[in-house]
Amino acid sequence: MTTKFNDTFLKAARNEKVDYTPVWYMRQAGRSQPEYRKIKEKYSLFEITHQPELAAYVTRLPVEQYDVDAAILYKDIMTPLPGIGVQVDIKSGIGPVISNPVRTLEDVERLGELNPEEHIPYILDTIKLLTEEQLNVPLIGFSGAPFTIASYMVEGGPSKNYTKTKALMYGDPKAWFTLMDKLGDMIIVYVKAQIKAGARAIQIFDSWVGALNVEDYRYYIKPIMTRIFTELREENVPLIMFGVGASHLALEWNSLPLNVVGLDWRLSIPEARELGVNKVVQGNLDPALLKAPWDVIEKKARNIIDQGITHPGHIFNLGHGVFPSVDPEVLKRLTAFIHEYSARMK
Repeated sequence: MTTKFNDTFLKAARNEKVDYTPVWYMRQAGRSQPEYRKIKEKYSLFEITHQPELAAYVTRLPVEQYDVDAAILYKDIMTPLPGIGVQVDIKSGIGPVISNPVRTLEDVERLGELNPEEHIPYILDTIKLLTEEQLNVPLIGFSGAPFTIASYMVEGGPSKNYTKTKALMYGDPKAWFTLMDKLGDMIIVYVKAQIKAGARAIQIFDSWVGALNVEDYRYYIKPIMTRIFTELREENVPLIMFGVGASHLALEWNSLPLNVVGLDWRLSIPEARELGVNKVVQGNLDPALLKAPWDVIEKKARNIIDQGITHPGHIFNLGHGVFPSVDPEVLKRLTAFIHEYSARMK
């Protein structure tokens, strides 16, 4: 690498002193970028991720274009599932569709074990390519969390109310906890392989866990999350938790052995602090605001930065992912504003 490595994001995630508020955007890789849309005319998501040079290009493009402080690996939370015997396809306009859903204890017991070097070598090769040759910022690896992955596996695809998932959870606890343990094992192995290949931080996406109340989360989900983060903590990289519509779980996440609590736009940073969240927080501009006039974006971003420049620290991000219709120039301008304004405020 010819340029100095920018570790501001890593410092902030560890609650160390930084000169400005670091920023990256969920779904910054792909989605709104014309270069990515051109690639997608020829290749599907899975086809891109199976080509390390191409996946690395998509991953690093927003770093080069927006000057963000971290890259996040271009892949999908479904990526490891074929390795354990789940047949998944990403269908345009629908999302992940699974042809062999898991709905009984027998289905769960048939699931295999993930061998990253055998099942997803292309992911590890992409990470090595990026971290050894191409990036001057940290690469964030990631995984889906057990509830969110299970919801796709049980429902057979995306769901609005997760009735089949909850029916398994409430109706067959043995099958449910066996599934949680199997997915927990998969996630730990998967994430450790990403770290070994060069990922410098990890985000766990529990996108749909907000469908559960606090009591059910504590009983059915928190034990496996505790085990996952306890084992990953040994790797000594920052660990981030994020979900959508899960503000009521922020305090539960805060008590897990992780570094950063991700917030969506529904819960402000001061509100999270009042609840008792005392770890570094990440977030949380409403991604819909990226379509607003610049003066509106700037005002909202300034407020979030002002709220975040307090102990114990803040990483700027969106409250969910970048929309495909967002103008890349807006993200570039927003990144520059966050860096400049927060540096003045420090």
